[in-house]
Amino acid sequence: MEKKVLDKYLEFSMFTNAGLYKNELKKLPDDIKKVGNLIRKNLIHRTTLSAGNVGTNADKKFGDMKKVKWYKQPEDDYLITVPAILAELYRRNSKGFIDDRDENDKLILTCRFVSILMASILKSKGIPCRVRAGHAPYFEKGKSWDHWINQYWDGKEKRWISIDVDGSWSLNEDIDPYDIPEGKFDFPAKVWLDIRSGKADEKKYWNALPDKGLIVVAWSLFYDFHCLMNSEIIYPHLPEMTIYKNFPNQTEKELKEIDDLAKLMLDPDKNLDKLEKVWDTNKKFRLLKGGLL
Repeated sequence: MEKKVLDKYLEFSMFTNAGLYKNELKKLPDDIKKVGNLIRKNLIHRTTLSAGNVGTNADKKFGDMKKVKWYKQPEDDYLITVPAILAELYRRNSKGFIDDRDENDKLILTCRFVSILMASILKSKGIPCRVRAGHAPYFEKGKSWDHWINQYWDGKEKRWISIDVDGSWSLNEDIDPYDIPEGKFDFPAKVWLDIRSGKADEKKYWNALPDKGLIVVAWSLFYDFHCLMNSEIIYPHLPEMTIYKNFPNQTEKELKEIDDLAKLMLDPDKNLDKLEKVWDTNKKFRLLKGGLL
């Protein structure tokens, strides 16, 4: 792997920068799975909170949802950077990452936030790591749900290893979430191109709204593009061309521009220079809409 690629994913973004917490993150276990399990013990996913003690939480491994106070809600809108996540984690319990955090002291965050936290921890330890967005088919048979994971560079094996910390306790398939086999996570570049060429059914791909189809894959594609550029944007922030009122009106020429981006993203390491050029020059792909943007 070229040094430039590894150096890029050692860099912190405005979202993953650990700031004054960097030394605390360095103290966490070096074992990737131990770190992942520790994160899981301190966070609750919003769908787990909503569903309660059923399904993957029938054994209450995420905590007893009946003990969570009635007014607790998802906190994705508040804690969008790693320093914000860590500050709140330590505010609720000064010990920080602990094995027995009370349900009411856990943060209620989804996969994007788990992924930026994991990336920050590994970068703090000097391990190249990146966040990836796409779709996971291993939660529900017949559907591939929008999801964010990580890839870290294993220096001994000389390869990127894909890991799913957020989903690691909720799998519907017998796979290792700390070394996801190739082809078991649906990266959006390939999915986009397969749908566009008629090789895949767009109805398989869903997000949590819930909605399905090519527009959902487009969102994942642009999330993933931004992640590859070390800019792990939040869910509501997307290029104007992909919002509901605009996406159905895209011309074939405009869709082919996305095709070209997707082709580069099939091999982001080989095409890093080209992707960075798109990043630096293409306003339609870079400038976002959402909230006050």
